[in-house]
Amino acid sequence: GWICAALCRGVKEIDLELHNLGNVPPVLFTCHSLVTLKLVAVGSEIKVSSDVCLGNLKTLQLRNSKFVGDSIHRLISNCHVLEDLAFIDCDFEYMREVNIQSPSLKRLVLVYDLAVFENIDYVVVINTPNLVYFQYTDTVVKGYTLTNMKSLEKAHINIYQFDSINCETSATHLIQGICNVRSLSLTIDEVVSKLSIHVFFSPFNII
Repeated sequence: GWICAALCRGVKEIDLELHNLGNVPPVLFTCHSLVTLKLVAVGSEIKVSSDVCLGNLKTLQLRNSKFVGDSIHRLISNCHVLEDLAFIDCDFEYMREVNIQSPSLKRLVLVYDLAVFENIDYVVVINTPNLVYFQYTDTVVKGYTLTNMKSLEKAHINIYQFDSINCETSATHLIQGICNVRSLSLTIDEVVSKLSIHVFFSPFNII
């Protein structure tokens, strides 16, 4: 189709919006020339095959996309120069783990639709030693493992539906993972605000 024709001509930037296509065309993830990929995939699933090849991709923005299996980890681990990554209102309902590990990543945005509180039974794993900016908006999920965040300069954290002891523990792990950040913007809902404030500020050296 026309997507394949564009990719075969060595296109470097794609800004694509798909609606109810079923599966996102796998050819999108095998284009070595791509530097920027912005994809809206409403009602579509992303299945990343083992032959993924995005060796020059620096910017990846995925919106309203539904992921299958370990597609996120497989996709990111094959983007060796990726610097800017965003998941916006994506569906992780059938995933056990959102695994983001990238030595090249500098900017990470994870923003989810706060009007839809469905599955939070997954773990967020982030290992990004060169990350300088992190934005996270979501309900508190099952768990967080954030490592190698020592380069982080600015973080915007917005967490919601925080109403149990398990959520308190998970949120503490989230904040502890970014305790080296130089500038932190933290937004919490009214349930969170009733909890002990030390949960959020004990990891930091406050002057």
